[in-house]
Amino acid sequence: MLFNSGHFLIFFPIVVILFFSLKSIRIRQLLLLGASWYFYTVWKPEYFILLLSSTAVDYFAAKKIEKSEDLKIRKRYLWLSIIINIGILISFKYFHFFDKNLHRFLAHYNLFIGNTFEQLLLPVGISFYTFQTISYTIDVYRKKISAEKNFIKFALFVSFFPQLVAGPIERAGHLLPQFNKLTGLDYKRITDGLKLIIWGFFQKIVIADSMALLVDTVYKNPDTYYGADIWLATLFFAVQIYGDFSGYTDIARGSAKILGYNLNVNFRIPYLSDSISEFWKRWHISLSTWFRDYIYIPLGGNRTKTKRRYWFNIMFVFILSGFWHGAGWTFLIWGALHGIFYLFEQIFPVKLPVRVNNFNKIFRIIFTFTLVNFAWIFFRSESVKIAYTLMKNSFVFNSGQLNFNHLMLLTNVLLIGFLLMVNIIERKNDIISYISEKSLVFRWSVYYIVIITIFLFGNFGIQEFIYFRF
Repeated sequence: MLFNSGHFLIFFPIVVILFFSLKSIRIRQLLLLGASWYFYTVWKPEYFILLLSSTAVDYFAAKKIEKSEDLKIRKRYLWLSIIINIGILISFKYFHFFDKNLHRFLAHYNLFIGNTFEQLLLPVGISFYTFQTISYTIDVYRKKISAEKNFIKFALFVSFFPQLVAGPIERAGHLLPQFNKLTGLDYKRITDGLKLIIWGFFQKIVIADSMALLVDTVYKNPDTYYGADIWLATLFFAVQIYGDFSGYTDIARGSAKILGYNLNVNFRIPYLSDSISEFWKRWHISLSTWFRDYIYIPLGGNRTKTKRRYWFNIMFVFILSGFWHGAGWTFLIWGALHGIFYLFEQIFPVKLPVRVNNFNKIFRIIFTFTLVNFAWIFFRSESVKIAYTLMKNSFVFNSGQLNFNHLMLLTNVLLIGFLLMVNIIERKNDIISYISEKSLVFRWSVYYIVIITIFLFGNFGIQEFIYFRF
């Protein structure tokens, strides 16, 4: 079920009304679990079995881990959880990639081992709920949290519908205890949640989907466009993916807030970062901290020798992060590029005199944003060949003019300017709080303008959220 669909606009109010009409925590949990499972099965009911399998395996494994003091037994059940979850993820997301590339490699040496397997349809949200449930089992193994005895509550943690298919990836220690609260109707909480939802819709169907129209035109026709057209399309994609994913997160956070639950912030104005390391502290925070806590630190983190830390720990995590996003060479290259940018930054830090500190800050923000945009070329391209064509054509400036619809181009520029203004405001305060502190006339003027803009210019139902594909 898409957030930006009429189905959700009917589904969510019904869930909210039923939720607050119930006065039992257990029955509320059952309601939310049923709603979450329905939310998921709308896409492809048969893949619900995968979600249920991950839930059952980790519920069972965590209880066995907590019950035993024998380290071998604890490790055995931990690996059971990891192998089954990662095995499901590899089977549906990565097997076709490995199979196809193995056949290409063998064909190069005139070897033949049969036809490649058909690619399976990727179950929506599998990368998110797999990582969420694995982190739970690991945290139980590390004795950071206790194993959840209530299967209903644990299943709700795995499949909570606001963040089920595209995060943020929640930790059990943060979300599970919240399901024990019997929240009532709270005007401020509900209005704050509605504001987040409206802002999320604006980012998605007004900003992101407007950018998508021109981005798709260029990236689906790489041989047709040159020079400024390609750079503008890449800039628009940077804005598209931010508005799309940040918009989803705000709708998820707003929906959860109305019900009385708090989800983690996933973005903190990442495009105003002045370094790649800062960018990854602000972009998809729940994923970057997951890789830090469950991959980078177990590999030794900063405790290892410099060469191992740089060329194995850091690069491995960045490449794995790229591969998490998709089973393709373009995603591996995207992750590797960010790893290279990060290492270069660590090995050759640039320090300018204090008297040019402000200029230095602006320069570093622009430079970082340029690097991020360059890497986005690979992320958005459907193949390495297309990415190469786009990069090659981007340095050809003989087209003489922009081949975009000028009205659409102007609209995109104005939307980028508006988003930049909001980001600058959010350096000190989030936009919801900032508007709430203003006068009544100013607040309601903004609310009406945003809502009217959504209904007049929103691209309803045209584009699914980008991260649903991962």
